[in-house]
Amino acid sequence: MSRTAMPKGVYALGFVSMFMDISSEMIHSLLPLFLTGVLGASALSVGILEGIAEATASIVKIFSGAVSDWIGRRKPLLLLGYGLATLTKPLFPLADSFTTVLTARFLDRIGKGIRAAPRDAFLADITPEPMRGAAYGLRQSMDTTGAFIGPLAAMLLMIWTFNDYRTVFWIAVIPALIVILIIIFGIREPARATAPEKKTFPLKPDQLKLLSPVFWGVTMVASVLTLARFSEAFLILRGDSIGLDAAFAPAILIAMNVVYSLSAWPVGILSDRIGRQGLLVAGIAMLIIADIVLAYAHTPLLVYIGAGLWGLHMGLTQGIITAYIAGSVPAHLRGTGFGVYNFVTGVVLLLASVIAGYLWSAYGPVVTFIGGAAFSAISLLGFLVMRPIPGK
Repeated sequence: MSRTAMPKGVYALGFVSMFMDISSEMIHSLLPLFLTGVLGASALSVGILEGIAEATASIVKIFSGAVSDWIGRRKPLLLLGYGLATLTKPLFPLADSFTTVLTARFLDRIGKGIRAAPRDAFLADITPEPMRGAAYGLRQSMDTTGAFIGPLAAMLLMIWTFNDYRTVFWIAVIPALIVILIIIFGIREPARATAPEKKTFPLKPDQLKLLSPVFWGVTMVASVLTLARFSEAFLILRGDSIGLDAAFAPAILIAMNVVYSLSAWPVGILSDRIGRQGLLVAGIAMLIIADIVLAYAHTPLLVYIGAGLWGLHMGLTQGIITAYIAGSVPAHLRGTGFGVYNFVTGVVLLLASVIAGYLWSAYGPVVTFIGGAAFSAISLLGFLVMRPIPGK
């Protein structure tokens, strides 16, 4: 497949994801340390915050995906979702309490919930099946490029400002504003390939029955895997636990996201050619290795290596799982399918983050990451035994 064959909308949406991730990760790469070091929050509080934030996004996703199917348009929900996230950015530098940060994260994740399912359905609408793995891999790669540019910018700005968190948070507002301009002027609503004969709201039993067994199998595998992959905030806390200076904490996410970005698109292309099962198995195995390295890391280098392996796991799994979802639901229920999938995995992420926060507070980082490795092993064993999804 040539690079020029990729629909322009994939690149436009990739740039939207990239700039929003630059903005978000400039904040999120420092937020765990801002909460614990400046506002005095505990690791358990961080886990609860991250879990509530992601669960909120997931609950909203199930409705936004269905609404995008119902009205037959994705762009208005993209603009609303990314616009709300942009409006929340100034709350972080203004925060003087844990409650303010919780409110900002809550509203930000509502924005993510509004945009995520319509965005993924938008890509499926404009991309033919034989190149969907590459399309989702490319968008994920561009998204993750922003996810390492953001922490890198945060790290350099922290050095420049002598660890002034609030100044860095204010600068993070700028790339979020760029996102709104790209959506308004750079994204065109595609013609729907198919549509239901009448406008029936998709979140009804007779419509949900149209979601295939493959869809539910992918969702089940991804849910167990999500239980093993708790919030990345704990990667930042792992660096802090071995004495890594706050200015260099974003380098942990840089290591993770560089590997994620470099692997996601090639893995997507490869999955279109050789099938997806083997790559998914390799990705789950990589998370087990990453958790073990992070559990016993005693130097910054080992934390960076563990974060890099975590990123390789993401590159091997996320685009593939998304492509499976896109291909396992009817075209007129794509938004609904992505919404249901994100809702289920988001609820599991809430549980995973709370469990991780409890384990960290009660037993320390070693037990937390060993627990993650154990859940990963369970998901891998379940996948190998049940084989819930086809090879291609």
